[in-house]
Amino acid sequence: MAEKKPAFHEQLAEKIIDQLQAGTAPWQRPWDAPPISQPYNESTGKPYRGSNVLNLMLAGYTDPRWLTFNQAKERGYRVNKGEKGSLIQTFRFHDEKQLRDGEGKPVRDDKGNPVIEQTKLNKPIIRTFVVFNAQQMTGLPPLERTTHTWDAVEQVEKLLAASGAQIEHQQGNRAYYSPGQDHIVLPLKDQFPDPERYYSTALHELGHWTGHESRLNRPFVNAFGSPEYAREELRAEISSLLVGQRLGISHDPGQHMAYVADWVQVLKEDPMEIVRACQDAEKINNYLSLYLERAPDKPEQAPANSPEKQQPTAKEQYRERLTQLPRDMQDVFMTQEALMQDVVKHMNPDQGQQAYARFFETQAQVVEKVLQTNQELEVER
Repeated sequence: MAEKKPAFHEQLAEKIIDQLQAGTAPWQRPWDAPPISQPYNESTGKPYRGSNVLNLMLAGYTDPRWLTFNQAKERGYRVNKGEKGSLIQTFRFHDEKQLRDGEGKPVRDDKGNPVIEQTKLNKPIIRTFVVFNAQQMTGLPPLERTTHTWDAVEQVEKLLAASGAQIEHQQGNRAYYSPGQDHIVLPLKDQFPDPERYYSTALHELGHWTGHESRLNRPFVNAFGSPEYAREELRAEISSLLVGQRLGISHDPGQHMAYVADWVQVLKEDPMEIVRACQDAEKINNYLSLYLERAPDKPEQAPANSPEKQQPTAKEQYRERLTQLPRDMQDVFMTQEALMQDVVKHMNPDQGQQAYARFFETQAQVVEKVLQTNQELEVER
């Protein structure tokens, strides 16, 4: 009888433990290493998420394109003989079925498309697939790498400013986030050997900052060396990787290695922790991306008397009014938007678009009511 293979999360945890014990980690990239793009499916164009990102990065390929065996065959590619694939895992939280009327006929929307009804599952359906990298195949066109048209350091600076996070610089070698005072403490900029290392550290601490109860509300335990502390550090490290991939900045491999023994212990005792950490890191990445969207340097709007000027969308109205709220209230609305992103990513594109439209319409109305209430309170004072 064939020996049962370990589950996906157990295999991934074991790989990460091996790397940690060897003195490195998949979420850490030296400054002089070639850039790594986020892995994506070459057939659908969709990027992989969560623990799949780490598992595919651990495979060691520089090409970010991946396909299942059948997808490669359908596209006219050939997986080279003897190649071994890598695992990915998907979670399905909703069941979908076509909506029908009382006569059993399909219900269609205004565009004639069938209306799909979603039902939340009591337990998610977990499926595992084997995928192959483009470097394991023959027949793919050469990879066309897109170079960033922005300066990575400037982008991080914009993100820090747009977030509104309170950052205090102090002489010394300590960098940390204080949940009680809700602020980040960093050494002076000139204490870092280069700007990249400073901003890498700032991104790590900004990851912790998202865990405040007014944002993503993760539990904080300040006892250094405790399993809970190690878990939060794991989330900040992986989120630094994801945000860094988005902005084009690496992560200093010499930082935060004091937690290696704790990470190894946590993953050995509970291999599923790496999946939960990746899911939380994805939420951090999504949450911070919302602030980056609000950063300045947007294209100039057409003049008011220009025929090209269009009526602002509900999302644009919401975002514009949101900036008039106090910072703590903005964080609450941003958290709701990040949670909505997690819901929409499990929908098909049409449903997701409709859900987003309804969400921003509702949020715009709520923000307007909050602003009116604040104005009434000011008048009473």
